[in-house]
Amino acid sequence: METVTITVKNAPALYLEADNISPDAFAGKTAAQIAELSVHEGNTTSTLGKYFDVSGNAGATAADTKIVVRGDVKKVKYLGFKMSAGELVIEGSADLYVGAWMTGGKILAKGDVAAFAATAMKGGELIIEGNAGNYLGAAYRGDWRGMSGGKILVKGNAGSDVGMFMTGGEMVINGNVDVHLCTHAEGGKVTVKGNATSKVGGQMVDGQIIIFGSIDTMMPGFKPAGEVELEIDGIKATFSHFIGDMGERHKKKKGVVIYANLYKKISSP
Repeated sequence: METVTITVKNAPALYLEADNISPDAFAGKTAAQIAELSVHEGNTTSTLGKYFDVSGNAGATAADTKIVVRGDVKKVKYLGFKMSAGELVIEGSADLYVGAWMTGGKILAKGDVAAFAATAMKGGELIIEGNAGNYLGAAYRGDWRGMSGGKILVKGNAGSDVGMFMTGGEMVINGNVDVHLCTHAEGGKVTVKGNATSKVGGQMVDGQIIIFGSIDTMMPGFKPAGEVELEIDGIKATFSHFIGDMGERHKKKKGVVIYANLYKKISSP
């Protein structure tokens, strides 16, 4: 695998839309050709080389290409946009839409990422070592198709509306999550090892939520269904099981109604 390193030399005054910073766009190009790729600051179109020093040539394909992003990119959007293969390492924090519409490959963000990371993600892996903003793995505004595949790991906390309209894939959040987790979800699995606030699983019709910590307010549409023992990451624990959202229409499979499953860990006395 060939590595291309891009290092910030001129931070944008406005927010920079850089959807060409992905192994797919870099593949088969030299450092000089990569520097000529277009980016957008406000209503101005410029080149990647105006803002970044570029070193190293890309591999022949996206799968053969690794990108390392260095410097302050808190005002750079769309890193890893529609990425299908290869690797992307963001050494700091980044702005909106990291890994949006991603279908494959691996992204490692060593800092925080802003809202709409992994929008409509279909495959690949996104690891966020810091915190994630709102709408992680959710649908784009006005759409009904959220994350449908792939894996997301957040080592810190996540914001609101995580997994909105999620239909598949798997997400693990090691910290806490804000309101509206998995609203309208129709599949997938989300594990929260910290606490959740209110409106967990609202209008959810399929999929699975596992909460290790507290839930401030349970949705009234979730019905108790007993207790179960689950093993998560090698740890066995007893969870209260709820099914829902009972206020929604649910599909049937072989005549059996399908519900979303919510598991809340029972705290030790």
